[in-house]
Amino acid sequence: MEHSFMAADKREREKQVVALMISLYCRKKHHTLKGRLCPECEALLSYAHLRSDRCPFMETKTFCSNCQVHCYKPEMREKIREVMRFAGPRMLPRHPLMVIDHMSCSIREKKKQQKGKGYYD
Repeated sequence: MEHSFMAADKREREKQVVALMISLYCRKKHHTLKGRLCPECEALLSYAHLRSDRCPFMETKTFCSNCQVHCYKPEMREKIREVMRFAGPRMLPRHPLMVIDHMSCSIREKKKQQKGKGYYD
């Protein structure tokens, strides 16, 4: 039960971060009003939430970029990459604690992955 609660919490936090990033991207690139998304960004957000809802690895993964299985369709994966490349650096002044948490989790995950690899892997 505790594991499913943690996974649900991670899932909601991930969905919140993605929504904030897509919202920022849409506001700056597509000139939408705060709190609104263009149809393209709305579709991307819905798709990202659907992928997150169906992720079987939520309990063990940190972020989609660190996952062994990439469940996004190639065109949607490229769109979310573009959003994250744009919004990531701009999130620091708006949501500094969220960014610091994300960075520390990413660093820990990369160290864990490197530790598991042998010299010749």
